[in-house]
Amino acid sequence: MSFLIWPGAALSFLGLCGIFWCIFQAMKARNAGLEDEVLRTRLQKIVAVNLGALGVSALGLMLVVVGIILG
Repeated sequence: MSFLIWPGAALSFLGLCGIFWCIFQAMKARNAGLEDEVLRTRLQKIVAVNLGALGVSALGLMLVVVGIILG
């Protein structure tokens, strides 16, 4: 089952890249000096992407663990 390790690592890396993208976008939105409602809607979209990236990263880590345990 070692064929699960590399795709799992790739998924984890993609999720991690998504999380860092969300961090940079949130800092950029915060420093832009936007009004409260505009900032709130932008951050809500970023939070949705952040949760998706976290899910992808967790799925990748699960694949790695399963590949290691069964391999």
